[in-house]
Amino acid sequence: MSSRSSSSSAPLNPEPSRAEDRATLGLPPMSYVQAVVSGTREVPESSTFEKEGFPLQIDSQSPGASSLNTQDFSQGNGLTSSPPPRGTHTHRGSARPRRANGSQRNGTRSDSGGSRRRTSERTGLHWAPLNVGLDRRLQTLVVLYHTITIPIFLTAFFFSCAIPLFWPLLLPYLVYISLFSDTATSGTLVRRSPFLRSLRIWKYFASYFPARLHRSVPLPATRKYIFGYHPHGIISHGAFAAFGTEALGFSTLFPGITNTLLTLDSNFRLPFYRDYALAMGLASVSRESCENILSKGGLDNAGMGRAITIVVGGASESLDAQPHAIRLVLKRRKGFVKLAIRTGADLVPVLAFGENELYEQVSSDQHPLIRKVQLLVKRTLGFTVPLFHARGVFNYDVGLMPYRRPLNIVVGRPIQVVQQHDRAKIDDAYVDELHDKYVRELQRLWEEYRGVFATERTSELEIVA
Repeated sequence: MSSRSSSSSAPLNPEPSRAEDRATLGLPPMSYVQAVVSGTREVPESSTFEKEGFPLQIDSQSPGASSLNTQDFSQGNGLTSSPPPRGTHTHRGSARPRRANGSQRNGTRSDSGGSRRRTSERTGLHWAPLNVGLDRRLQTLVVLYHTITIPIFLTAFFFSCAIPLFWPLLLPYLVYISLFSDTATSGTLVRRSPFLRSLRIWKYFASYFPARLHRSVPLPATRKYIFGYHPHGIISHGAFAAFGTEALGFSTLFPGITNTLLTLDSNFRLPFYRDYALAMGLASVSRESCENILSKGGLDNAGMGRAITIVVGGASESLDAQPHAIRLVLKRRKGFVKLAIRTGADLVPVLAFGENELYEQVSSDQHPLIRKVQLLVKRTLGFTVPLFHARGVFNYDVGLMPYRRPLNIVVGRPIQVVQQHDRAKIDDAYVDELHDKYVRELQRLWEEYRGVFATERTSELEIVA
């Protein structure tokens, strides 16, 4: 008994954490997550991050964040990054993850695997295995929920309309949101819920891809900012993960700054969904809304410490979203620059590597007629409908779910803006100067980090009208 008790008090099978010590003993290298948990200050040599030039350091000045010195071999500029989300995997971006050999351990799994292969041969689809871990199931569930959020809330509304008991509540509600409510444009952010934005489910959302947020430089909370997010992609999942929730640790990387993700004003006319969007801290992208957010609240009650995030390319850019390429609709987009001059907000470019890889889309070059119809719909209705597909919940080939491909959202250096209150006297030359600086900063982000985050690119960054 004594020998058992003494042995149980000692750690079982202790293993060294340093890569060279483990190699000496013939042990496999530790994973990235294990290295962080054990306090190791370097990533194992054979890890994915080391291969791509990511020596890990613990940033003591930013609790909960890890500092990544991304080596471009020519510049060597570093990034401070959010930690990997819960359940982060090393899937490198193919549409169908490869299964490790020997994963079928018994006859039952072998039979089901054989049945699954026969089904795949008949249907032409690659079906997801049944023995998937709980974390991955939860990730898929949360991403599915976010993808179909609007249909879910509209279905709940119409279901409520079918119940006469709810009519006395629904009628004044509809009158209020149609005629009186200005919450989406007032800039007060009174409906914003930090609790809802910090729910654990959003960690699963970020882990699905996985997504990470990277900071070039700290931003002082004594300024106000306009974050320009590029590219739009199909649904802008990266913008939601980074700026619509706390899944990627925005408040940790940018302490003291309250960021508001902006979306179409029409979304705040959708019953039930508008209330959910307001609670998530979203607001209208209208000019009134932008100016109110950046001129109210904050440290001085005049917007200091506040920020907004605009997906600058909009619906037009979503039509150009093709994997392994970034085509930005930006040359003539100068309204956000004029907004910055009126409000005195600094411009902060954001480049999301991987946003365009999340979906496949019908090419406009191969189908010009489809592109003409899409542009006609945009001019008529104000939005467009990209013809896209990715994967499904139970298969890897067809569906509206995004692919599991890495998202790396890099926040660039701020471009300081001198405020001009008089809207009629804004100097066009100053607008062009700031716009040129903004474009050059985006190009810098691409040049410095394409070798790390866009290794499978088929073209270079392209900026069009």
